[in-house]
Amino acid sequence: MRIAILKLSALGDVIHALPVAHALRHRFPDARILWIVEARESLLLKDHPDLDEVIAVDTRKWRRRLWSPGGAREVGTELRRSIRRLRDERFDVAIDLQGLIKSGILTALTGAPFRIGFGSRRCREALNACFTNVRVVPPPSRIHVVDQYLALLEPLGVRAPRPRFHLPSSPEAEQRIEEFFADHGIKSRDRLVALNPGAGRPGKRWPLSHFRALAERLSVDAGARIVLLWGPDEEALVREIADGLTVRPILGPRMSLTELAVLLRRCALMVGSDTGPLHLAAALGRPTLGLYGPTSGRRNGPYGPTGRAIQSPDGTMAAIQPEVAFRTAMELLP
Repeated sequence: MRIAILKLSALGDVIHALPVAHALRHRFPDARILWIVEARESLLLKDHPDLDEVIAVDTRKWRRRLWSPGGAREVGTELRRSIRRLRDERFDVAIDLQGLIKSGILTALTGAPFRIGFGSRRCREALNACFTNVRVVPPPSRIHVVDQYLALLEPLGVRAPRPRFHLPSSPEAEQRIEEFFADHGIKSRDRLVALNPGAGRPGKRWPLSHFRALAERLSVDAGARIVLLWGPDEEALVREIADGLTVRPILGPRMSLTELAVLLRRCALMVGSDTGPLHLAAALGRPTLGLYGPTSGRRNGPYGPTGRAIQSPDGTMAAIQPEVAFRTAMELLP
C-alpha cells in the first residue's frame, strides 16, 4: 500500500499531525508512507522513522513568484514537476489533514483512488471536500485537533491509536545548545522557563507588558531563569520585554527547529500563545502553558497531560491577566 499524508503547514499544525504517521506505520508496517509538506516545515519531518519519504512543495514561493516577470513560467515548470512526482508514486490512499483548497488540489493530483478528508462543514475551506471521496466528521468527543486528525484514519481501520510524537534531534544541535547554556552560565539545576511572545497573527499575541510582568514574577518569586525565544522579525519583541526587568533574562539564539527542540527539552516550563514553539514543547512532554484569545484552547491547546490552556474571557489576549498566568505557571512548575 502507498499512502500520502497531506499536512502542508504551519509548524504547530504539522506537529499536531505527527501522531498520524506513527499510527499508520503501526497499522501498516509494510506500507510506503510519504508526507507532502511545505518546504519551510519539511525540516520537522527530517529522518522521521515512520516515513519513507518527505515531498516538499513551496506554495508560498509559487504565490510570490506568479505575477513577477518570468514567474508564471517558473511556477508552471515547478508545478508540472511536482505533479509528475506525485503521479509517479501511484498512491493508493491520500489523507488530507489540511482542509484547504490548495491541499485538496494536491490530494486530487496524487491520483489516489481513496482520498480521505474532513466533511465540508469541518474543512477550513468547504470546497476542499470537492477533492476527496471519503469524508469524515469526527464525533463531538474528539475535541482536540490531534484527536480530530486521528479520526481520519478510521476508514482505514485505525481506531483510537495512542498519540506519539517523533521530533528531530542531532548531536550538532545538542552541542550548539550546550555551548549556548555554558556561555550564559546555565546549570542543569537551574529552573529554566522559556517565554515565547511571538505569534503568526497580531491578534494571537499577549501584550508585551503582560509578558514582562509574568517574567518579573517568575524570576523574583519563583527563582526561575527566563529565556526569551524569538523567531524571524521578533527580536525587538523580546528586547522590549527585557527592558525594565530587575533580573536580566536570557535572549535565546537564532535557532533551527532541531536546536529549539533541544533547548525546550531542558526547560521546566514553556509559556506562549497559540504558536509552533508552544506545540513543540507540548509534544516533547514539557510542562506547557498556552494563552488563548481568538482561538480555542480546548481545540488547539497544548496536547497531553503536562499542558494547560488559559482562555481569554472576551476573546482578546489582553484580557488574560499576568496574575492568572503566574498562578497557573506555578501549578505547572516542577
